[in-house]
Amino acid sequence: MSLVFFTDRDLGNTFPDILASAGLTVERHFEHFPHDCPDERWLQYVGDNKRLAITHDQRIRYKPNELAAVLRHRVALLVVVGKAPSSLLARSFVATVPRILAFAAEHEAPFIAKVHRASAPVSALNPGAPGSVSLWYPR
Repeated sequence: MSLVFFTDRDLGNTFPDILASAGLTVERHFEHFPHDCPDERWLQYVGDNKRLAITHDQRIRYKPNELAAVLRHRVALLVVVGKAPSSLLARSFVATVPRILAFAAEHEAPFIAKVHRASAPVSALNPGAPGSVSLWYPR
């Protein structure tokens, strides 16, 4: 079975479209849930179905009910960090996929990891440069 990425609603349509165009298997929040679905519900789905969740919501770690859902349902959660257009964030994510897959293979869920874009100087020299992945929770 191949890895399936699940994109949270806060990533919109462009982000998952770019991932899918790059050949990744993507499920979008709206394909399964209404817009106002509580995060705990989609987190349960992700954990129960062994998806790799992607969100842009950096606050999820600090919301007790959502962190509890990540832990209870053994969610592997990636938080895309940075303020940039979603198309740029998605292209950076795709460039970072080999590092993301290596990270996911080394860490057992539940976890929350940050996915960073390459630094500005590196990106200026190489717009397709991969970013990095760092464990955020648990430490």
